[in-house]
Amino acid sequence: MTNILISGGGVAGSALAFWLRRHGFTPTVVERAPSLRDGGYKIDIRGAALEVVDRMGLSDEVRRHGTDMRIARFVDARGRERATMSADLFGGREGDDVEIMRGDLARILHEATRDDVEHLFGDSITGMEETPEGVRVTFETAPTRTFDLVVGADGLHSVVRELAFGEESRFVHDLGHYISIFTVPNHLGLDRTEMMHPAPGRSAGMYSTRGAADAKALFLFSSPPLAYDRRDVAGQKKLLAEAFAGQGWEVPRLLEAMEDAPDFYLDSISQVRMDHWSSGRVVLLGDAAHGPSPASGQGTSLALVGAYVLAGSLAAARGDHRAAFAAYERDMRHFAEENQKLAEANLKGMVLTSPGRIRFQMLMLRLMPHLPGRNSMIKRVTEPIRRAASAITLKDY
Repeated sequence: MTNILISGGGVAGSALAFWLRRHGFTPTVVERAPSLRDGGYKIDIRGAALEVVDRMGLSDEVRRHGTDMRIARFVDARGRERATMSADLFGGREGDDVEIMRGDLARILHEATRDDVEHLFGDSITGMEETPEGVRVTFETAPTRTFDLVVGADGLHSVVRELAFGEESRFVHDLGHYISIFTVPNHLGLDRTEMMHPAPGRSAGMYSTRGAADAKALFLFSSPPLAYDRRDVAGQKKLLAEAFAGQGWEVPRLLEAMEDAPDFYLDSISQVRMDHWSSGRVVLLGDAAHGPSPASGQGTSLALVGAYVLAGSLAAARGDHRAAFAAYERDMRHFAEENQKLAEANLKGMVLTSPGRIRFQMLMLRLMPHLPGRNSMIKRVTEPIRRAASAITLKDY
């Protein structure tokens, strides 16, 4: 079981390729994008995922690319400041937690594997057939090849999952919200600052990280399931513009800048829930297997830890993929479920439902620095995240 195809060149796929090479396997990564994806939003690495990064020898490099965010400001429709808080508290970070741009982490992982891992950019899997020799895989452009195993690390809308397990609707559960993010000019001159403008059922924000010449616009809104073509970017932009029509602050200007954004992204905030993550010689990793949604803040940590556990389980099983996949699921299941639980509670604070709730939240944020028992209140916010992020003991494979 040495030749392993990984579908998806993001964090999960690249981290798995790293560990597979470390254990002596021969991974091949196929990625639909024509080159490394640089876009995305801020992501957190904490708990067990930090230990994985340290075991990879990449801790110093990851920390050098930390966002160094300082403060989060909440403003009303006229841009008047209503509350502020530290960026770490806003992100639920404490101790050694690291916040980094997804694109920076993807690049660091890719650079750690590009010299000894085959990458097929601009291609994707179109079919899989299990044979006595392995999995016969057809691609959009590359010639058909047979691999010992196939790993689907291709995200929420996994092609591998659909081919091996069935249609997406069986496993992807909508949490009633959507998220959009894209690059915009930093016309507010933000420096390691995040600004948020909450409104009933929707929230708009803008932030710029350390050393960034531009900024990111972030939109969250509640909605029943929307029907749209994931490849129709113009149609998605229209949906977002309609969802935020009439909202104040900088929203009109951000929506205007959206038209020229090179990295526009919109998707549902959804979770992947499956009874099992493997079928024959095919196994799922990261969001494809157990995506917790962006609302959990733990998708990247799950991807990093899952890659470590899957590669280690394959090495420990010495070629028995059935035993390896069973061990991988046994070790990861509780960790994935604990981190998924964070999402719905977090969403309640990210998108508020009424003007009254917004006023109450702003009041509490203003009062918090002056309240007795402030540290206990903060601990109640961060403790569930800390507990979920450390809900696994990593083996030494």
